Amino acid sequence: MAASVEEIRMAQRAQGPATILAIGTATPSNYFIQADYPDFYFRVTRSEHMTNLKEKFKRICDKSMIKKRYMHLNEEILKENSNMCAYWEPSLDARQDIAVVEVPKLGKEAAIKAIEEWGQPKSKITHLIFCTTAGVDMPGCDYQLTKLLGLHLSVKRYMLYQQGCFAGGTVLRLAKDLAENNKGARVLVVCSEITTMIFRGPSDTHLDSLVCQALFGDGAGALIVGSDPDDTIEHPLFQLVSSAQTIIPNSDAALKLHVREVGLTFHLLKEVPELISKNIEKPLAESFNPIGISDWNSIFWIVHPGGAAILDQIEKKLDLKPEKMRASRHVLSEYGNLTSACVLFILDEMRKKSFEEGKVTTGEGVEWGVLFGFGPGLTVETIVLHSVPTGAKK
Repeated sequence: MAASVEEIRMAQRAQGPATILAIGTATPSNYFIQADYPDFYFRVTRSEHMTNLKEKFKRICDKSMIKKRYMHLNEEILKENSNMCAYWEPSLDARQDIAVVEVPKLGKEAAIKAIEEWGQPKSKITHLIFCTTAGVDMPGCDYQLTKLLGLHLSVKRYMLYQQGCFAGGTVLRLAKDLAENNKGARVLVVCSEITTMIFRGPSDTHLDSLVCQALFGDGAGALIVGSDPDDTIEHPLFQLVSSAQTIIPNSDAALKLHVREVGLTFHLLKEVPELISKNIEKPLAESFNPIGISDWNSIFWIVHPGGAAILDQIEKKLDLKPEKMRASRHVLSEYGNLTSACVLFILDEMRKKSFEEGKVTTGEGVEWGVLFGFGPGLTVETIVLHSVPTGAKK
C-alpha cells in the first residue's frame, strides 16, 4: 500500500530539537589595539589637522570598552586605495574587489575549525547558510565557500546579504527549521564579516559615522547544527528550543546602513540602547512564559554587544547580575562588534569557559538561556537555548 502524504511528511522530519554540534571562529592576523587606533586612523586618512575631532574620537574609543579589534584592512591596502580613506569619494569597486575574495576566505577558516571539532566528513553536510553584511556578489559567498571547502555540489545553499547585526539570530532560526524539518540534515552555518565596506575617513558633521569607525571588527563564526545527534561521535553543545523575530515600534530611523558609491554608510541615533532596553522584556516574556521562567537571573545570556551602552542598559532594565553579561562583554572587549558573527563568538566563549571552570552545563552551569540579536529596523531576534551537561560534577 502506498504511503500517504502525511506519512511521507512525517518520515522527512527529525524527532528531536535542532542542536549546535560544533563551533569554530576565525579572525584576520592583523589587529589594532584600541588605545592606539585613533593615531592610526587619523594618520592613514590624512586627517591629523582635525585635532578637535581626533580628541572626540579618542573619547569614543575610550568609552567603547573595546581593547582590541582584528581587521583585514591595513596601512598598505589603504594607501593603495586612498579613496577608501576619504569621507565622500567613490570607492565601491575597490571595496567590492576585496570583500568578494576575503569574506568567503575568512568564512572558510572558521568553517574548517567547526568541521574538525564536529569530527565528521564534510560530505555529510547537507545544507549551507552563509551570512555577511560586507558586499554583494553573484554567485554569492555561499557558492564560493562550497568551492573553497570542496562541499558536495548538491549541498542546499542559503545566502543572506545585508541583514546587519541581528543576523546571528536569523541564521540560527533558519538552521533550526532546516535541521528539524529534514531528517539527518547537518547544516553548516557561517557568518563572515569584514569592515572593508564601512571604513571611511572622519567627518565633523557626521559623528555617528565616527562611532562606527570605533566599534566594528572583522571575524567569522561557524556552527554545525543538526537534530538527533549520534552521541557516540557527535558532541551536543546547545539545543535551539524556539525562535522569534520582531521589530521595535517607532524605531525606523534608529539604525540604518545604505549602499552608496562610498561604500556602506552608517546612520545611528543615540537613543538605540534606550529603545532596545525599553522593549526587551516583551520578547523575553513571550519566549519564556511557556517554560515557566520569569527570573531573568536564572538563565544564561548571549547578547549581541552592539556597544557597551546596550549591554549596560539591558543589565539595568532587567536588574541582571553583572556576571550575566560576562561572555558578551568579553567578546566586545577582545574583538569589537563583529556584526552577525558576534553571537557565535559569544556562544564559543561561553561553552569554553563553562568547561574550563567545571560548570555542570555549557550555559555557565544553568539549564536555560537566551540569545539576542539586534540590528537595523530596529529588529530583534530571540532564540531560546537549552544547555547540555558538561560531565563536570558539582
